[in-house]
Amino acid sequence: MDSDGTRDTRGTHPSPVPHPTPPADPHTHTLPPGTPPAPTVPPGAPPKPDGTTFLAWLRASRPEAAPGVWRLGHRPRPEQEPEQIPSRQLISGALIAFLVGWLVWSLLWNGYLGGWWVIPLELFTPDSWREGNDRVGNAVLWYSYYTVIALAILLVVGRLGRWGEVWRRYGPPSWRPAAPMEEPPPAPDQDPAAWPQLRRAGAQEAAERLAAEARAGLMRDVDHARISRAWQGVRSGRHSLAAFTGAVLKDGAAACLHPSGERDLPARHARHDLLTGQVRLGTTADDPRNPYHYRGAGLALGPDLLGTSLLAVGPAGSGKTGAVVRPLAESLCLHALAGRASAVVVGASGAGLGPAEAYDVVVRVGHPESVYDLDLYGGTTDPDEAAAILAEALVGDLADPHPGSDSRRSTTVLAQLLGPFRAVHDRFPSVPELRQLLDGAPGPLAALRKALTDTGQDSLLRELDARERQMAHPGDVGTVLADRIALLDRPAFAAFFDTSGQSRPFSLRALDHPVRVRIDLPQRGHADASRILARLVLAQFTAAVTAREDRSLFACLLLDDATGVITPEAVRGIQRLRSANAGTVLTLRTLDDVARPLRGPLLGATGCRMALSGLTPWDGQDFAEVWGKEWTETRDVTDRQIIAETPAGKAVHMLRRVITGHAPTARAVTVRQVERERWSASELAHGVPPGHAVLSLTTVQGEHAPPLLVDLRG
Repeated sequence: MDSDGTRDTRGTHPSPVPHPTPPADPHTHTLPPGTPPAPTVPPGAPPKPDGTTFLAWLRASRPEAAPGVWRLGHRPRPEQEPEQIPSRQLISGALIAFLVGWLVWSLLWNGYLGGWWVIPLELFTPDSWREGNDRVGNAVLWYSYYTVIALAILLVVGRLGRWGEVWRRYGPPSWRPAAPMEEPPPAPDQDPAAWPQLRRAGAQEAAERLAAEARAGLMRDVDHARISRAWQGVRSGRHSLAAFTGAVLKDGAAACLHPSGERDLPARHARHDLLTGQVRLGTTADDPRNPYHYRGAGLALGPDLLGTSLLAVGPAGSGKTGAVVRPLAESLCLHALAGRASAVVVGASGAGLGPAEAYDVVVRVGHPESVYDLDLYGGTTDPDEAAAILAEALVGDLADPHPGSDSRRSTTVLAQLLGPFRAVHDRFPSVPELRQLLDGAPGPLAALRKALTDTGQDSLLRELDARERQMAHPGDVGTVLADRIALLDRPAFAAFFDTSGQSRPFSLRALDHPVRVRIDLPQRGHADASRILARLVLAQFTAAVTAREDRSLFACLLLDDATGVITPEAVRGIQRLRSANAGTVLTLRTLDDVARPLRGPLLGATGCRMALSGLTPWDGQDFAEVWGKEWTETRDVTDRQIIAETPAGKAVHMLRRVITGHAPTARAVTVRQVERERWSASELAHGVPPGHAVLSLTTVQGEHAPPLLVDLRG
């Protein structure tokens, strides 16, 4: 069992309409046609001569933690910060306690406190012990009693003076770094390296083979995640135990390979933990505005958080691509190799979203050497669905649209043309053909009418008649659509969006398989066309993932620049992704790139929100409103001047004024509970250091994390 129906790459081979790729042959271990070839040298770092490093990673502790905490090796902290005594107060208190203890001991030793302190000795010992002629025995008795009294005094003054805290803070324990606690080896039935879940199910031989591969250093974290995913398919009944066991005994750690044949990425630039599905983005700052149990902890994201979608806003150079999108894209590609996720990464050409070797499909729109094409209609055969997706891409961004040019009217116009054209040609029109139809060119419309008449398509003839009548009215939406589609009818895109079957179109309907896709947009010289294509990809993504039958595979779209992409329909589509086990990652330079009526709904639709350093105050105001307020304790200190009424008091006050330079005052402290913004607009604009961001999180289960100040460089 090298592959299953949910793990193959679909729609990445030359054919007019992408169709499912057949699974690999479990006996010959050959890959389906059209699958990217396996590398001749295993990617990534060469395996260690033994599996010590891998076993240590596998057995490391991963305690349950708050949302966003890097769980690998995490040490939980208390919810509330313990009281921290100032150093000056701590040392002075310890010294005063020592002097008091020394004074008490001196008074006892010299007899200034009387003989009451020997009463306990007289009560519990016979007189012969204290008054006998045995000098040695008497000395031992009295000096033992003195020692007990001294220890009691030391215990009391040490507790009052907090000597233990002084020892921990300044003594030898603080001179050397704390040694990591060595955990005892787990029991055989709980050792993850021994695959106990397979043993309990009766697959003893498969478990022994995998354990031996792990000890020999032949297994990687991706292998472990991939085989665990295949085992879930066995437990759910999608695959048979015999097929799984046969594949493991035949290929060991290389069983159940991704259709590409790869077991790792060419290189990794971030820290990943595939056992928890997390990728580390930075460290939560040790800042009083962060909850105490988050301070100093690693900050990581995974599918449980990305399933609520992420919006990151920050100016150019703030780290959106390098510190956020690139690590997340790398993590999703690793999940895809493990059969857990499918990823679509969209950005400008040369944006640094990872090498082409890390992806199964790379679509370079406008590049003459691009191997793959982008399906303009999303792989659908339904004219109405194709019209809705294309209308969203063409005119969905019009904040103040031309009368009648909203998406619904545009969908109707496109459907009036796509339906008749497909009925005649058994395909959708190419970009030049669609432009001619929208412009109302008499030749193409007459040819389409004649073909419909010859085939007796009366209902579609009525659609065409309605379209021709609407063209005669001023303000026809077809004019707007024709102007927008003309942006794609350029010489640079002549070889793209082909519908005749001469290219290799990629459709986002392939996202029900663990495919890794990168789409490069031609922003240089074609900014408007790039925005249309970005809206097209987002519309196709939301339509494809919500229509999947098997939603066990996490799907995620990473859009490196969402300028001009956010539309009312896009916001509604993002709201539907959480229930479809999918999510999006959107980045913006400023919220001004989103229409004002859509900013609140966009921030509400995304569960994870990130404000990077350099944010403008008006952008910070939107984040401050969505993060809300909290009750905090404030202390108001008031200094009131003391007025002396007696001559002696006035003389003392004058002396204090001469010595201190200030008039004698009495301090009054008022403690109140007030409601304040978690992060104000001014703090977000001016209080976030470079390389930092403020991030709030929400899991798909509904758990929340308040806005956290995060160091993205840690």
